[in-house]
Amino acid sequence: MSADNVKLGHDLNEAVTALLVDLPIKAASFIVTIYGDVVEPRGGVVWIGNLIETCKSVGITETLVRTAVSRLVSAGQLVGEREGRRSYYRLTDAAQAEFAEAASLFYGPEPAVRWQFVLINGPSPEEVMQGLERDGFARLSPRLAVGTHPAPPLPGRVVVFDAQLATDNGALREFAEEAWNLPRFAEAYRDFTVRFGSFWDRVGDCATLSSFDCLIARLLLVHQYRLIMLREPHLPKSALPDNWPGEKARHLFADLYLLLSKKADGYVGRRFVNEAGKLQEATPASQHRFDRLKSR
Repeated sequence: MSADNVKLGHDLNEAVTALLVDLPIKAASFIVTIYGDVVEPRGGVVWIGNLIETCKSVGITETLVRTAVSRLVSAGQLVGEREGRRSYYRLTDAAQAEFAEAASLFYGPEPAVRWQFVLINGPSPEEVMQGLERDGFARLSPRLAVGTHPAPPLPGRVVVFDAQLATDNGALREFAEEAWNLPRFAEAYRDFTVRFGSFWDRVGDCATLSSFDCLIARLLLVHQYRLIMLREPHLPKSALPDNWPGEKARHLFADLYLLLSKKADGYVGRRFVNEAGKLQEATPASQHRFDRLKSR
């Protein structure tokens, strides 16, 4: 996306606008980011007008927002509610649980390694295999995949095996290099670090940023980090190349998230609403995220 083509709902700071350069953002994916970062820790419900206003500042039109929300409803992630003339959308119970689990990955410590093998039975295994690969699993054969964390919900024709690593030597690193496309994830982490490290260099302590600037910058931070974190395999350090860039990206994410959050959450508390009124600026769930980030 060219920054020159962004139609702003607010006059964003130039440093925030620069984050959008060559950054393709899909409407449904960005709305998921808004729910995960802002709405889920505050009850899971928000007015669609808040989604429209927020998305407009990253170049997503109202039409695209409404279309994306309808698709998320069809996918079982959102449920629509009306209060007078206003439409609100609530996370379904299944989506709330999914978002909470993802939050533990972003804001918590590096997840514990839990090796699993997934065997796909029945006809047409490719669709299931592609879903596993999107979740960080590696394809070992057309019907067998391996991963380091619990498999996502899968159709009944799969068999999941828990496994334990019995050896921890150089062969594990060789296996990881062959099974996963680690250079792709390393490049993504380096790009993330360059983009958001440059942003931090420009804004310093964020004193020049408005509360809306901070919210959009934080959403973009979470959005790009989420796209990597949900797809990379989360291998143990002994399986990773030396100087793995994911660690530097993880620290940058935590530090910048904490820096942006006071102003960002202030904007949320003033402007975001659900059917009962304004969303809370801070909740026990949002504070828990900060505490976990500070403890890294």
